[in-house]
Amino acid sequence: MKKQILSLAVIAVLAFGFQSCDKKEPKPAEDELTLGNRVDSLTTDIEEAKDSAVIKAENAAAKAKEATQKAADDVESAAKKTAADVKDATKKGAEKVENAAKAAKDGTVKTAKDVKEALKK
Repeated sequence: MKKQILSLAVIAVLAFGFQSCDKKEPKPAEDELTLGNRVDSLTTDIEEAKDSAVIKAENAAAKAKEATQKAADDVESAAKKTAADVKDATKKGAEKVENAAKAAKDGTVKTAKDVKEALKK
């Protein structure tokens, strides 16, 4: 029970602290505003909205840049892997062709020797 009360007290203090940190200018009630004050208030609101929009656009651009960079890195990595796979496959194919050529050569030489020996007999 004491822990719950202490927790609630801490939460209340933190909530009050966060509320007091909000440094927005108090705006007078609509009926107390003069025309100049209304223009100033609207100008301030427009600037805040513009600043917020600029920040959001910058954040979106940064995220797009990161995504583009990641995609480029992925493509580069895939291209390197594909090149390595093609190189390995080509090497294996060349080895098989070389082995087949050696076997054909050995078979031809053996057949030639067999024919030569047969002709001698």
